[in-house]
Amino acid sequence: MTQPRWLEPLPDAELMRATDGWAIDTKGVPARQLMERAGEGLARAVGKHAPAGRIAVICGKGNNGGDGLVAARLLRQAGRDVDVLAVWPPEWMGEDAQAQVKVLPGPPPVPFHPDRLEKAHAIVDAVLGTGFEGSPRDPADAVILAINAARARVIAADVPSGVNASTGEVEGSAVRAVATATFHQAKPGLWIHPGKAHAGAVEVVDIGIPTGAPGEAEIGLIGGGVLFEMPRRTADSTKFSSGNVFIIGGSHGLTGAPSMSALAAMRAGAGYVTVGAPQSLELSFTVRLLEAMMVGLPERDGVLTPTALQPALEAIGRADAVVLGPGLSKNKGAQELARELVERIDVPLVVDADGLNALAGGAMEEYVRVRPWPTVMTPHAGELGRMLGVDSEEIGRHRVRYAREAAAKSKAIIVLKGDDTLVATPNGRVAVSRGQAPALATAGTGDVLSGVIGAMLAKGLAPAHAASAGVYAHLRAGQIAAAPDGPDGVIASDVIRALPAALGS
Repeated sequence: MTQPRWLEPLPDAELMRATDGWAIDTKGVPARQLMERAGEGLARAVGKHAPAGRIAVICGKGNNGGDGLVAARLLRQAGRDVDVLAVWPPEWMGEDAQAQVKVLPGPPPVPFHPDRLEKAHAIVDAVLGTGFEGSPRDPADAVILAINAARARVIAADVPSGVNASTGEVEGSAVRAVATATFHQAKPGLWIHPGKAHAGAVEVVDIGIPTGAPGEAEIGLIGGGVLFEMPRRTADSTKFSSGNVFIIGGSHGLTGAPSMSALAAMRAGAGYVTVGAPQSLELSFTVRLLEAMMVGLPERDGVLTPTALQPALEAIGRADAVVLGPGLSKNKGAQELARELVERIDVPLVVDADGLNALAGGAMEEYVRVRPWPTVMTPHAGELGRMLGVDSEEIGRHRVRYAREAAAKSKAIIVLKGDDTLVATPNGRVAVSRGQAPALATAGTGDVLSGVIGAMLAKGLAPAHAASAGVYAHLRAGQIAAAPDGPDGVIASDVIRALPAALGS
């Protein structure tokens, strides 16, 4: 299955090794030429992020160490004061890296010691490469701790030491860099937390690997092209052909969440939006939603009950997509209704918020997996943890693993929210948001996202495409909303107002 053009491939360690081998063995690119180009890019990154001062280049025993040696040579030739520190004896290095030791001008590498970092203004981390996984062992673990303790800017070679390049997992100590010069293509672990927090600015270095390498990355970065195929309104459009979204949720004290989902769906281009909510709360919705319809559903004390099932299914009628859960409440009757709706709704469905809580404890497989219609679920780490029976901190440490697990178990698209929001499909493919929108860290923005994804589904985009397009538009809207005055004063309604600009960018 070919990755869509709007995904920038992020090869994992295994694919990257195969790509290097293909370039060397099949295309005849000398291994030392790849190392030379990598070192050149690394040296440029050092010059950019640490233009002056003493540099300590710390080299491991693999090709990563060889890349560091090339950078050290070039930096010395440029007149920089460079110490080269070897974590293991240079004779332990591979053949190509040992060749770089022989052409290094100036003093040869000396054994690493933390005291040698005291005068460094910058450190090049070339200790562990993309093949690393697990927890660093002696002596690498002590070296990493010394790097992080030093008062110097750190530039990592390919991936910060201690970060799993394929998943972003950090199981022990890991270098915290201000920048990472990564070779050929960025790796998943540089864009997925917790590894993302260690990578700093990610700068991709072209090392001369030809195009056409076999194999395909299963993880990719979502690019702006994800919006190119979104259906747009034309002269022939009607309010129904633009996408009809039905939102089910709301309860006493929680009318804002479905209202924001509805407004977001409209701002994302849906032509017709209806909210199905407790009938006693109709006034709360009608004063907020001038352009949306409201359907009052059976309730008790401002909370939907299972008696709302049939009226809700009838009210959905001509809807192209449904959003279930915003403001629904954790009331037992509302949760029972949510589970029954998941099983019975016969159009594409987005499940969010209290709709997700209804699927905790194994209910995800019982109710979602059997749906013959597309389903997108949008949990944060806590909600996904409840669905899988796993602590939320454990989800945070292994985001890719658990997003994939939930997608496979439910046969649904999982949108695991965060700065690095992941869109995981049942076949194991994952699309990653670039993040960098701190304005979205405020109440209600999750409801906005569910409304946007609902609109994308209603427009007819395939589920994974719709989810990825919604994630990207939501991200850009957060960035646009923060542009005038910064992120701290942004509220969810600001993000909704920014959606049209985001969709046009």
